[in-house]
Amino acid sequence: MSMRTSDRNSLSDEPPIRRVFRDVITDRLTDPRPPQAAMLFQSSADPSWTDDRFFLGDFYNGILHQDTCQPHTADGVPLLAALAFDDRVPPQQRFRAISLLFSIATVADRHLADCWPDTPRYADPGSEDRAREAVRSCTPDLLARWAPECPAVRLALAGLAVVFPTARTLPALTPRLQGFVEQHPRGTDIGDYVRFILVLAAGNDDQTLAAVESFTAAYWRGTSRGAPTPARTLHLLGQILNRVGMGLTRSHPGE
Repeated sequence: MSMRTSDRNSLSDEPPIRRVFRDVITDRLTDPRPPQAAMLFQSSADPSWTDDRFFLGDFYNGILHQDTCQPHTADGVPLLAALAFDDRVPPQQRFRAISLLFSIATVADRHLADCWPDTPRYADPGSEDRAREAVRSCTPDLLARWAPECPAVRLALAGLAVVFPTARTLPALTPRLQGFVEQHPRGTDIGDYVRFILVLAAGNDDQTLAAVESFTAAYWRGTSRGAPTPARTLHLLGQILNRVGMGLTRSHPGE
């Protein structure tokens, strides 16, 4: 549904990124749009949205609420995919959209590893499965954008590639990430991340477990050794990806 001129005028003081998101979703998604899109089109902005940061916090939390999947989380996945796909969205926010897709797709495993041997307190298996499949469905189109994407977004895409591996995408990661390996040594956030991705892409269970133990002992919050290795792996990968994103935010605070 299009907005009246009076509604558009009432949004003149909204956070700039909200206008960008609304333009992208208007062009890329037809009605009925996901329920979370209402935050972009309501005629009056929340007074707490004093800048992009406050709006973005509310917007992303409306899709993945406090890192838990709810019944409407899957509905919000096309919003994130549309934003990640559009060059009008600044690279930092495209990175963040893809990182959130990674979080949605891995929430069950990450929480399992974090809580082991207990059951995750707020688990919703049905919502988690639907959301994961929604992310799976949009991943091939996002990975197809690797070549024109900036380095930051490629890092996030690499995370999705190992969450949903295929016989074509996994072998492609080694040459695609070689430049990062050359530029970022071990012990740096990006260096650790790409080297861990490449271990996962190799598909060797023993090497994966060894890498989980090595990286966890050196830099990251560990999980119970009794937890399933895939869950421990995604728990660790999520931590490193979040750290990479924090570094990008510090490097480009205005985007």
